[in-house]
Amino acid sequence: MDLDISHLRMVCAMAETGSVTRAAARMGMSQPAMSNQLRRVEEIVGGALFTRSRSGLEPTPLGGQVISRARTILSEMDTLFGDLRGPRSPQETLGLGCVHLACVGSIVARVGEALPGREVSLRIEPSSALLGDALARGHLDAALIGLMEGFDIPLAAPVVSRTLVPRYPIFVTLSENHPLAGRDEIDLFDLRDEAWIAPPGADDGSLSSLRASCRSAGFEPIVRYEAPSGAACPLVAAGHGVRMVDPSWPPHPGTVVRPLAGEPQVARLIVAWRRDRLGEEEAAALYRGLAAAYLEHTGSHPTFEAWWHAHPQVHPLL
Repeated sequence: MDLDISHLRMVCAMAETGSVTRAAARMGMSQPAMSNQLRRVEEIVGGALFTRSRSGLEPTPLGGQVISRARTILSEMDTLFGDLRGPRSPQETLGLGCVHLACVGSIVARVGEALPGREVSLRIEPSSALLGDALARGHLDAALIGLMEGFDIPLAAPVVSRTLVPRYPIFVTLSENHPLAGRDEIDLFDLRDEAWIAPPGADDGSLSSLRASCRSAGFEPIVRYEAPSGAACPLVAAGHGVRMVDPSWPPHPGTVVRPLAGEPQVARLIVAWRRDRLGEEEAAALYRGLAAAYLEHTGSHPTFEAWWHAHPQVHPLL
């Protein structure tokens, strides 16, 4: 068997998701088929590419070299024809992706105002890694991507990016009947005995970030549930678990949202786009539209609104 492009994409998908299961889902393969393909690739390159850890798949030194070279090759392949395309017509639909933020309700209108004449289609996705992959494959033109501090996703040419919000804290949500619900701020260690709902987009590093923060606080989190962002709200309201949330979301009925002492969880937002699909002026207009949409929701939670006004250095650069 010779290596081909699909094998390189498979190896990169495993590295980006940290999981054979999630990589198989991204590639449209079964888990056994992907495991078999991985073994064949490892036979060709002469060694193991990944080891398993508590946080998922970790590249070996050999794996790191293969992944680095694979990304370079895939970047060249993805741009081979993309950079040869002429500019898009202003009337074409803009394929826009976004992580699950409160501002999704404002994005279509604000981006539409910033780019008059362009229809906007929107894909809401809990995984920033999947949004990055969709950009690389040309399935999206641009995306608003959220990343936990200390984690990143590869964005190779022709995809470029610009920071929208360089830093903001992640809050915690719990039942309004929880003993800690009356506090203005919660110490992460005080949640050591709670059942946690896994954060959405775990392949972006959010689950690893949660585990790392809890370990730094002196305990191992009990991650008992997995649910999409909206589906987790009834679990929290019923008192079955707690979870990290974006601070721009207003509390769901039956829940409260509180900041964590010392800001142990921090994220950032970037705007990414394909430069073969958007010119400089369009990209700048897109950025302004996304900034306007985000700013409409910084007052959704009083505590975050106060934090936002106290940190003008993180505001979008318009």
